[in-house]
Amino acid sequence: MNQRVFDHLISVVCELKETRYPEADCLLLAGSVIRGEATATSDLDIVVLYHSLPNAYRDSYHFDGWPVEAFVHDLETLTYFIREIDAPTGVPSLAAMVNDGVVVPGQTSLSQSAKAFATTELEKGPSPLSEYQINAARYRITDLIEDIKDARNIAEMQATVTVLYEAVADFFFRSQQLWSAKAKTIPRRLEKIDPVFAQHFCNAFAGAFENHTTGGLVTLAEQLLAPYGGFLFDGYRLDAPEDWKSQ
Repeated sequence: MNQRVFDHLISVVCELKETRYPEADCLLLAGSVIRGEATATSDLDIVVLYHSLPNAYRDSYHFDGWPVEAFVHDLETLTYFIREIDAPTGVPSLAAMVNDGVVVPGQTSLSQSAKAFATTELEKGPSPLSEYQINAARYRITDLIEDIKDARNIAEMQATVTVLYEAVADFFFRSQQLWSAKAKTIPRRLEKIDPVFAQHFCNAFAGAFENHTTGGLVTLAEQLLAPYGGFLFDGYRLDAPEDWKSQ
């Protein structure tokens, strides 16, 4: 991103703060725009920090021609969302935004505290997958693979492949105790972590979506699951809690 574009973005966010969040301590501009990867439809991802709020909230609107996604927090709600909402999913969306975000209009003690916390949480990594979680993922991927081997039609095959896309990527990351990713961030993160696997992954899914061939996906899943026992169906049992009964 050139300096002129960057300065313009900061100017827009400064005006946004004065217009919509005048009592906020600061705003953190994150997302594709600060990575220099914005497209014509990119939005402004912003974390808004207050010293105190009754509750956190998400705010979506247009400002100065930009679609804006604002995540409004104080330090306590930020801590809760990062630890209790995002961390269990394995996708550190909010922590990454705070860690990477550019502070507008400038650094404050609150922004320093928020960034220090987000960085610490990111460096910890996600909790290791339990045996239960590994087996659940193996079973789910196995079930999806079986569905694409003999799909009734292309529409059903592609619908299943769409679900498989995130399931395979998530297991790849989490099985190595790495933070996961979702949707459009998956290819970028795979390329950063393991370019060879990323190429195999992209080729396998391209074959399914573009050429309606699924052999590459079957091989990809088989190789991914092999170190953890391979495909899983026979013998997999999932017990419901004893209190799941109507009275």
